[in-house]
Amino acid sequence: MLGAQDILLKYWKHDSFRPLQKEIIDSVLEGQDTFAVLPTGGGKSICFQVPAMMQEGICLVISPLIALMKDQVMNLQKREIKAIALTGGIHTEEIIDLLDNCQYGNYKFLYMSPERLQSDWILERIKNLPINLIAIDEAHCVSQWGHDFRPAYLKISELKKFFPKIPFLALTATATPRVIEDIRTQLELKNPRHFQQSFERKNIAYMVFEVEDKLYRTEQILKKNPQPSIIYVRNRKACLNMSSQLQSLGFTSTYYHGGLSAKEKDKNMQLWMSQQAQVIVATNAFGMGIDKDNVKTVIHTQLPENLENYYQESGRAGRNGAKAFSVLLYNNSDMIQTEQQFINILPDKKFLKTMYVKLCNYFQIAYGEGLDESFSFKLNHFCNKYDFPTLKTYNALQFLSQQGIITMSQEFSEKINIQFLIESKEVIRYMSLNPNDEEIMLAILRTYPGVYEVKSNLNLGLIAKKSNHTEEQVVAVLEKLKEKEIIEYKSKNNDATILFNEVREDDLTINRVSKYLEKQNQVKKEQLHSVLHYIKDTKTCKNRLVLNYFGEETNENCGICSYCITQKGKITEADSIADKILSLLKTASLTSREIETQIKMDTKDIISVLQELLENNHIIIQANNKYTLKS
Repeated sequence: MLGAQDILLKYWKHDSFRPLQKEIIDSVLEGQDTFAVLPTGGGKSICFQVPAMMQEGICLVISPLIALMKDQVMNLQKREIKAIALTGGIHTEEIIDLLDNCQYGNYKFLYMSPERLQSDWILERIKNLPINLIAIDEAHCVSQWGHDFRPAYLKISELKKFFPKIPFLALTATATPRVIEDIRTQLELKNPRHFQQSFERKNIAYMVFEVEDKLYRTEQILKKNPQPSIIYVRNRKACLNMSSQLQSLGFTSTYYHGGLSAKEKDKNMQLWMSQQAQVIVATNAFGMGIDKDNVKTVIHTQLPENLENYYQESGRAGRNGAKAFSVLLYNNSDMIQTEQQFINILPDKKFLKTMYVKLCNYFQIAYGEGLDESFSFKLNHFCNKYDFPTLKTYNALQFLSQQGIITMSQEFSEKINIQFLIESKEVIRYMSLNPNDEEIMLAILRTYPGVYEVKSNLNLGLIAKKSNHTEEQVVAVLEKLKEKEIIEYKSKNNDATILFNEVREDDLTINRVSKYLEKQNQVKKEQLHSVLHYIKDTKTCKNRLVLNYFGEETNENCGICSYCITQKGKITEADSIADKILSLLKTASLTSREIETQIKMDTKDIISVLQELLENNHIIIQANNKYTLKS
């Protein structure tokens, strides 16, 4: 049997581990429950993938993120490691086949969401698998004090009954001391070994600037640092607007959000990864599993909802160890609006129940029915029909999804509907004359035996996999068959898909989860106030504020954040700024922006000095908003 170092080199082509990885792997191999807090970029997946490869059997990985599961399975398969993911939207027959593969096909990794454990028959099948390790990714989801609580995580501890000698490995990138203690309790970890890297990223300078013109300041930052950058915004509209504005300023820019098709996501991602685009403007849908080590700058132009997300997103900069910047741009109106808007879009129990009832009515689901029914869903149409506020509705749907009542897939989906129009013998004749189409057609016929009699919803990814072709090749064959009038073929794009995991029970359903909603709303308010405190505190090192939030006490200043730079006197004193302004105005009249461009000092300091010079009659402001020396 190969050792940990040999496995790492053979499959991942690395000859050394990152800090704490080897210690965590050794703990797991000794059969110990283990808890690891590794910041973003710390290499959490290696901690369970390497020990799983060193032992007989299969590693069960619990993860809440469909995109991350798919990404990890794809990466393992590229390394010729057999892995499977039970994601949402897979039919029972397919799940049975996949679990059979796990039991008899020498697979090494089984990824699934925690909601899957709520199905007794799936749990029964898992009990019979040769599990060698149970890894719980994003373990903070088990805590009601965490930033992404999911009650389904509370079921994970039941696996202890069936696998009493199999170690649990709980992993998270961000957790406060209260959350850490809750995770250990809720997962019933037995005398767990605890490993935790410092949250300090010594090479990242946390910069917080109050600015009036965010686009102008962003332009300055990107010109000064022309290396790869990420700009985080709150929604899809802002994503497109910022990217197009940057392009008009001469920057190579692309964008990424949850509403793009898989093809568009991959295309835009590759533009940025290959350095053809300096900037990628993104919502928080972007980032999971992204490993680009030369990101110089991460800019937030809108306030993050919590410091956990802010820390993770900031941590995508400077993974190569070089100095990097995490910049947060804000103005006073941001803080007032964010707080008001944030409170207004938190659904309460009354709204949640009303929305749930209307959702069931929208899909014509009767009381006591709806289990395992799946529907395409357009959020805007639903909100317009019932006059619901969009963001509040989205948050309510997301809450129901987190509780496992529904599964809301926000990935761009293409619904394909087909039916054969000719008899089976004619289909066989066509395949014999067109052998290049045969594998795809056989995969369809074997997967959907009723496709002659009724229209069938086709899972494009599944057919591509079964026929060993790409999705594009499958679509090309379908288009060809449609043109020859062999099949009826319709394709429709949807914003999302909603799968009902429980029967409709209205009051019973909502009453059961409303206590979680109230606590979650309280946690979210506290987290937002922590963000506002981080911004407003002008007397503390920003790095210390981040570390203190995550329970690390330090009296040392980082020396490179926006606060520390002002303390070092790198921002010129008012009288020095005044001298520079007066010197510039001797040669020409200038606007405040032109002065700022030439002096390259903080906007707030320059405006303050200009006001002082005006009050003391050293300068005047003209009708064209240009400052000039008073004659």
